[in-house]
Amino acid sequence: MSWLAQIVAVASLNLRTVPQRLGSSAVAVVGIAGVVIVFVAVLSMAQGFYSALHDAGAPDRAIVIRSGSDSEMTSTLTGHEAEIVKQAPGLRRSGQRALASAELYVVVDLPKRSTLTSANVPMRGVEPETELVRNEARLMAGRMLQFGTNEIVAGRAAARQFVGLSVGSEVKSGQASWRVVGIFETGGTVGETELWCDARVLQGMYRRGNSYQSVLARLESPAAYGPFKDWLTSNPQLNVAVRPEIEYYTAQATSLTTIIRTLGFGVALLMGIGAVFGAILTMYTAVATRSREIATLRALGFNTTSVLISVLAESLGLALLGGTIGGLAAYVAFNGFQTSTINFQTFSQVAFAFAVTPSLLIQGLTYAVVMGFVGGLLPAVKAARLPIASALREL
Repeated sequence: MSWLAQIVAVASLNLRTVPQRLGSSAVAVVGIAGVVIVFVAVLSMAQGFYSALHDAGAPDRAIVIRSGSDSEMTSTLTGHEAEIVKQAPGLRRSGQRALASAELYVVVDLPKRSTLTSANVPMRGVEPETELVRNEARLMAGRMLQFGTNEIVAGRAAARQFVGLSVGSEVKSGQASWRVVGIFETGGTVGETELWCDARVLQGMYRRGNSYQSVLARLESPAAYGPFKDWLTSNPQLNVAVRPEIEYYTAQATSLTTIIRTLGFGVALLMGIGAVFGAILTMYTAVATRSREIATLRALGFNTTSVLISVLAESLGLALLGGTIGGLAAYVAFNGFQTSTINFQTFSQVAFAFAVTPSLLIQGLTYAVVMGFVGGLLPAVKAARLPIASALREL
């Protein structure tokens, strides 16, 4: 019998006898499944947060802020500077209107629905052009705000996460009172956490004078970014930095996603060590209960390689089963789960949904296979080195 045929025969025998060791096998499967659930769940949180920010950017949009600022919160632009930005080449226009929105960014305290504790919710002062600049935004309920009034529209995620953001309700911030007239969605991006109001009204409420923090510009095409940036950064009347919107939001997402992913890998590693010990004990038990069977096969001419690979095949089979169960459980339990966290760049809440992607499921399954291989290696070596004579005496 060829070595390949021996491996297939012994591995098939091992797998068929797994139900006879159901208790010990279940320990390994459950342990690995638990590790995969935690691993995928934590990484799906990082993926959801990253997607909420990264997907907010469009390739034909750029954000203009004060040079040296790393976010809108630390930037200041005068009204005059905002008007100069709107004259830059490469801007998309609708008739005589430049598709650019000069904006303010402040935070207001609102209670979260889940805990009723206060959290910083971003309120963005926008201009009427914002509907054409952020062309992905769609009203889900109510209507668009009337500029020049104390009306706001709330993002879908903000309305779900925070109290008092239904159409017709009022939001109070300090001495100001705002009336919610609409709910909008932007495809699950960070914009859905925001409240939008008239920038000029917000200037008066917060005593900002004729100042803004950023200008969001929609370009004629992604290729127009170079001329647009060069014109603004070389203009002696301005001291601004220009960044593609995608790059701006990706930079904001990087720090927190790195922390979450590092935490996820660390927790998975620690839990994985426990799961590996469980797999080792399971496979040692399997080898001990099948020592006479293994010795008989060796006496009949089966080589050590076929025995070693057969034990590894059983360990990998249990790991694949545990990984599959864990991945499916993580997908059912966490995919699309809505939550919010702090964005350390703006010190405001970002609502997002956990995203269990195919890539994360593959990573979880790969990690399960690695645990199965490590857990089955030592028992497999022991089985291959099992003395034939002493094992046969047990018959």
